[in-house]
Amino acid sequence: MKKIILIFLIVTTFLNARKVVVKVATLAPEGTAWHDILIDLGQKWKEATNGEVQVRIYPGGILGDERDMVRKIRIGQIQAAALSTEGLSEMAPEFSAFFLPLAYQSFEDVNNVLVDLLPDLTTEMENQGIKLLYVSDLSWAYWFSTEPVKVPSDLVDRKIFTWAGNFEYEKVYREAGYTVVPLAGTELLSGLQTGLINTFSTVPLYALARQTFGIATHMLDMKWGVLLAGVVIDNKTWNRIPNKYHAKLIQILDEIKEKQIIINRESEIQAIEAMKQYGLQVHTLSSMEKEQWMNEVKRLGPIMRGNTMSEETFDKVMNILKASKVK
Repeated sequence: MKKIILIFLIVTTFLNARKVVVKVATLAPEGTAWHDILIDLGQKWKEATNGEVQVRIYPGGILGDERDMVRKIRIGQIQAAALSTEGLSEMAPEFSAFFLPLAYQSFEDVNNVLVDLLPDLTTEMENQGIKLLYVSDLSWAYWFSTEPVKVPSDLVDRKIFTWAGNFEYEKVYREAGYTVVPLAGTELLSGLQTGLINTFSTVPLYALARQTFGIATHMLDMKWGVLLAGVVIDNKTWNRIPNKYHAKLIQILDEIKEKQIIINRESEIQAIEAMKQYGLQVHTLSSMEKEQWMNEVKRLGPIMRGNTMSEETFDKVMNILKASKVK
């Protein structure tokens, strides 16, 4: 009997040792399309590896803001994260190139820049022991506010949310004459409720999921920026997964990526329509108002160049976008 128990313990220990548990953190709230995609990823990875890889999802920012997630990956508390541009730029600062105001007006624009910058960004993350499993556009970011924002001057007396720890963007906004309040992304709703902030830019699905539109009841129908979505994993964890599974796991990610792109497009439209039914007012711009925003972006450009990203990257992005418009 003792021998049977001993054999059982040895076999159990061996089987458990072979399992790789991947703890994945995300700001995506439970029940959203983004969270469902991660659940799907976990199930498919488990099936593809015969249970050797098990994914545990920690949604809704329960493990902190995206900068907290990056820090926890670095110290080994979690192994992976699904991040937006904000978290990706914490590891590779030049990801900030994808949040240049009004620079991108089509997903083709985003892809043209991504194709050019991605090799260097991936290498930079690899040098930090982080593997970028995939990255794609997430959705457009719009201005949401408690009072209407139609022209840049409307922002001057507003209290604008910026990500805590993103000192470069905080500096740019302050230099441009705006009032900013740095907060963790998880504190966005409470910041609105207490009056700490009254204006912020985000993607519609997040505004719906977090119910921030119930307070910030005005949205400006202008693509202020684009948010990327990326999945990263600690290299040590990735290397613990047997090589024979790597290609299959990447294939699953690529399939999910294509699925995500379609879902994101549909979710943005659905989220805006749903919020409108519950009181969200969407403001469109006249040609004169659009011109004021373009002039404001021209003013912001020299401030951002060399601050939120290197001068070289800023110029490269501008040249790529300019070339694509000529075609």
